[in-house]
Amino acid sequence: MKAIGFIKHLDIDNPESLVDFETVKPTPKGHDLLVNTSAVSVNPVDIGVRKSGKKDLKQHKIIGWDACGIVSEVGKDVTLFKPGDRVFYAGSFIRSGSNSEYQLVDERIVGHAPKRLKDDQAAAMPLTSLTAYEALFEQLELTFDKNKNSDKTILIINGAGGVGSVASQLAHLAGLTVISTASRPESIK
Repeated sequence: MKAIGFIKHLDIDNPESLVDFETVKPTPKGHDLLVNTSAVSVNPVDIGVRKSGKKDLKQHKIIGWDACGIVSEVGKDVTLFKPGDRVFYAGSFIRSGSNSEYQLVDERIVGHAPKRLKDDQAAAMPLTSLTAYEALFEQLELTFDKNKNSDKTILIINGAGGVGSVASQLAHLAGLTVISTASRPESIK
């Protein structure tokens, strides 16, 4: 299968910072889905992993955590998805990333891709959405009860950014009054 990865932690301007290569198509086991990736996004974690190391690697590292694609095969313990399902997810640090033709991902961290979003739009959502959700509903312990939140106001810094834009929408859906910051005229709009 085709993949994109790196062996050396180089500046992104270096033509060898990310390279195309061929690798073995993985086989799903247990709760694994083999997803034929159709879209991926780039997050700060991708950039950090690529440039944070000092030593050359022995084999290519495939990064990429957010993706959208079609389930191609399933492991024997899979119960939530079937081949042909369109899915989206944020992958795992302990596995190869989504910058490949196929990726193994545990079904328990996968969702059905939103029907209203195109593949590239769905691939941009997982990490930002998880971060926003966890901040609001796990860390701040808010609920989705509009009656309990109708008298609450929240300030979201960088409301036009990835996490901030999702947090603003989730907080609004939960019934809070949302005030967001933005710095550029196009972000303010």
